Amino acid sequence: MRALIADDEKDLNAVISRTLEDEGYAVDSVYDGISALEYLEATPYDVVVLDIMMPGLDGIEVIRRYRAGGGHAPILLLTARDGVTDRVNGLDSGADDYLVKPFMFPELLARLRVLLRHKGNGPRSSILSCGSLVIDTASHKATRSGRSIDLSAKEFAVLEYMMRNAGVILSRDSIRSHIWSWDYEGESNVVDVYIRYLRKKIDEGESVKLIHTIRGSGYMISEEGR
Repeated sequence: MRALIADDEKDLNAVISRTLEDEGYAVDSVYDGISALEYLEATPYDVVVLDIMMPGLDGIEVIRRYRAGGGHAPILLLTARDGVTDRVNGLDSGADDYLVKPFMFPELLARLRVLLRHKGNGPRSSILSCGSLVIDTASHKATRSGRSIDLSAKEFAVLEYMMRNAGVILSRDSIRSHIWSWDYEGESNVVDVYIRYLRKKIDEGESVKLIHTIRGSGYMISEEGR
């Protein structure tokens, strides 16, 4: 899952970013409304955490312009304003949820999980499955044929993205853009590396292989190969 954090409180922005990265999100951070809108217009984010009081453009105006341009990523507003009028204005502008500062990080994570479950009016269950492979996006647990699979946060993020697109060929660029942030400077073959990790943990010893390489195109998770 890819997230944008827009908050001009740099310390809070950094803590939120680290918290989400620990949960397997790819995170981009900005500190003003103009940059937030530029990032939103350039990148297909899965979820956005947006402060109202920011320099350049305030969060309400960012949401209005983003929605007017057809942007549909779920948005959680963060703000110190806790009046009813402020909440109504935020939600009426196109925000999906509203969290008042100060807040507890477990609640922030829970609210983001709800937004992601509701995204695109899809199923609300946190359970995804492909054959005998089952993952719970709320608890970050994975099993195959009843056996527990120990996954790192990043491994789980790659697997979740593939399972949300089961049967769809995903290019390396698509996987990388959803799982790693813009400032990632690691190995260029990072997607291939993580696919190898997942294959070893998920498919090794199983008669039915779920993770398939589509030559010249990318990867796909499916009960049926190509």
